[in-house]
Amino acid sequence: MTDPLRSPAPVVPTGPARPSLVPPPNWHPRTPLLLGLVFLSLIPALILTFQRVQFEQSRKVTALVMDYPALVIQARRYGQDPQALLNRYKALGVNGVALYEDTVASLQQRGEILLKNGYDLADKFPGAPVKPNAVYMRSVVPGVAESLPARYTIPTHTVTVGGQSWLEWPSDPSYLPAGPNRAQVAEFQRQGMVLVYRPYNDEARPVSQVGTDWPAVPYVAFTDDAVIGARTPELLEQVDRAMGQRIPAVIEGNIQDGLEDLVLTHGGVRLFALAPSWQNQLTPEEIASKYNLAARERSQQLLYLRPFPTINETTDMLARLQELMKNSGIKVGMPVTTAFEPSPVLRWLSIIGPLAALLLAGLSLPLRRLGLLGAAGTLLLCLGLNYATPLAGFALVAAVTFPALGLLLRRSRITDWFIATGLSLVGVVFVSALGATPDSMLGLHPFRGVGLTLLLPLAMVAASFLPKQDIRKTVSDVYNAPIKLGDIAVMGLGLALLGLVYSRRGNATGGSVTEFESSLRQNVQDSMVRPRFKEVAAHPLAILGLSGKLPGYFSGLMLLGGTMGQASILNTFSHFHTPFLISATRCFLGLGLGLLIGLLLVKLFDVLAGFWRSYRPDAAVGPRARA
Repeated sequence: MTDPLRSPAPVVPTGPARPSLVPPPNWHPRTPLLLGLVFLSLIPALILTFQRVQFEQSRKVTALVMDYPALVIQARRYGQDPQALLNRYKALGVNGVALYEDTVASLQQRGEILLKNGYDLADKFPGAPVKPNAVYMRSVVPGVAESLPARYTIPTHTVTVGGQSWLEWPSDPSYLPAGPNRAQVAEFQRQGMVLVYRPYNDEARPVSQVGTDWPAVPYVAFTDDAVIGARTPELLEQVDRAMGQRIPAVIEGNIQDGLEDLVLTHGGVRLFALAPSWQNQLTPEEIASKYNLAARERSQQLLYLRPFPTINETTDMLARLQELMKNSGIKVGMPVTTAFEPSPVLRWLSIIGPLAALLLAGLSLPLRRLGLLGAAGTLLLCLGLNYATPLAGFALVAAVTFPALGLLLRRSRITDWFIATGLSLVGVVFVSALGATPDSMLGLHPFRGVGLTLLLPLAMVAASFLPKQDIRKTVSDVYNAPIKLGDIAVMGLGLALLGLVYSRRGNATGGSVTEFESSLRQNVQDSMVRPRFKEVAAHPLAILGLSGKLPGYFSGLMLLGGTMGQASILNTFSHFHTPFLISATRCFLGLGLGLLIGLLLVKLFDVLAGFWRSYRPDAAVGPRARA
């Protein structure tokens, strides 16, 4: 029997409380023509990308170069012969050594010369013609001390003290560069080692003599933050001539002043090293992982190794590195250091695609005048950031346009995600064709404007949500719209996530990772190419937004989040020092995981929505309360 005092049960809606507020895309009559231009221009871009892949596949050889002075120190600490310890490390894959130029002090340490302060000689030989503030040198190995004054502009003269001839130096010459240890170089060449020479310089060295005594080695790695002669044009020209067939090393994280001038003439080879202070904070397994990652994913062809404080730690690191490099398909040997030389004609033909895509993006916005103005501004911004290399500017145009283009053209069903992804992959080809040059692949010229690849696509997709009305009315409507506390929370969360993603773009930014995430990354990247977290997290958002199941503005928010996934694809391929196939592997792993998670989220949302719709207020009221 029905209780007449009881209120009727409320009607529970069977669908979303509010329909999706995402407007349909805007179709322009010139869309087929502009897409045709994009795909026509894709032909030369594909040729260039194929040539790049072939080039990178031929360079999967890396040398393991041990810092020899550091090895000597370790050997002496444990009472071992340096060559015997080196042989032990050679059995674990080391095939090269880095040799520093001798200094006057190292000649004394080897017992080839003897240095004495003036006050010591004066004390030992009272009345001798010595100056207390001078430094005196004589040969132990005949001729060594006598050969040094000609190397410098420092005035010296000979005095006789205690019946022996001494060279008088007005200041301490201990740290003056003294040329290579030729016997040592010859011995390592006999062993077939890959040699990296590290020269010093001093203002006391005549410009015309700098580099004339460098040994015949394949690679030169300069010390400090600048190459020799970076601040003196005449000296840099002399160094350029002295390099001969030697190839300068491009040290990751330390692009030295003046290096670009030498690379232009002699090419370059990428070198990866860890600072001793950082290395000593990590385990051998962590160090091995970082070196393997550098060789596999950052095209590092010289891995500059330093021994750990103990021999056991060093052997553990080398053994683990050898295992990881074998699993990664990286061979140990003499690196191939030819330069990639893309066809200028094919590159210029490839700019048609990004320009057509940018124009199409502008025409696809509801406010077309605003869209065309934004497209023109984007073009000027991209070219302005890369004013010295205009083709790189067009690569940036592709990187900021194609991630948004798919969602500007179609966004009504889940399958439209595949179209958006396909267009992003088309953009990848243009980015590679226009941005991959010898300098960018060596890391000398980082891609300028990488941060825009995450921001401008968001702005384009967000602009496509604007209604077709006077922009002033839209601004007024937005300003006067009632906002709920939940809306503020959602907006704050979205901005926080956007800031987190932006701060952690690239390889070296201010965004930090937790210890757990760092450990997880290492475990994953040791066994496979690690997909980018941004893509794995963002692709499901796009799929959920395209499902049409979310109420109100939530579909739009999900599409904006999904745009970050598309943008991250282009961002991945904007690191030209990373081999194209490695970036492709990372990209497709992210796409596969993102698609799977996205489809699961759609199913989960259906279950949760059904559970929510089954809720009836009267069902929660007990019999006693109803009575």
